[in-house]
Amino acid sequence: MTPAPLITFEGIDGSGKSTQARRLAEHLQARGLDPVLTREPGGSPGAEEIRALLLTGDPARWSAETEILLFTAARRDHLEKTIEPALAAGRPVVCDRFADSTRIYQGATRGDLRAVVDDLHARIIAREPDLTFVIDMDPAEALTRGLARRSGEDRFEEMGLPFQETLRHGFLALAHDHPERCILIDGNRPEAQVATEIAARAESVLNL
Repeated sequence: MTPAPLITFEGIDGSGKSTQARRLAEHLQARGLDPVLTREPGGSPGAEEIRALLLTGDPARWSAETEILLFTAARRDHLEKTIEPALAAGRPVVCDRFADSTRIYQGATRGDLRAVVDDLHARIIAREPDLTFVIDMDPAEALTRGLARRSGEDRFEEMGLPFQETLRHGFLALAHDHPERCILIDGNRPEAQVATEIAARAESVLNL
């Protein structure tokens, strides 16, 4: 297997990323590996505190610039405390969202800030995933699913359907621009069918 890969899941809100990340981690564990399942924003105590600031409250609570700084701070703590120690120990990391989400949510949809996101990422994070699954799904259905969860972390869902549609186009462009690590997955299918494809693709890429 590729040494200690960082595997990320991306997509719009309600697309099933969290579920599929968990299922892939379970699959890797069943194959005898010892994966770390984590998420962003969050994944470490400090980053989880920042998560509460980012995902709750009024949709207009933060400007896009402030969000970029908060997400980057959370990601740096997550990298230092969770991701890098796991990879160094030879444990695969499966992460629900990573830097690509900031590139799309703040860099591409809330102002022309992609260069700012990329510059901060290069300076502060300097790490890309080894494999990224981009789950594509109908924005209207995904939004309905996301709001139905009533998780209390609905700040981005509450920005509405046009925002989710813009996000979808951003993620599709991301997958197109980075074919060396991104695999586009059709999320408009039963959960088990999606999980089976992801497991097969992961095994192929990682030489399991």
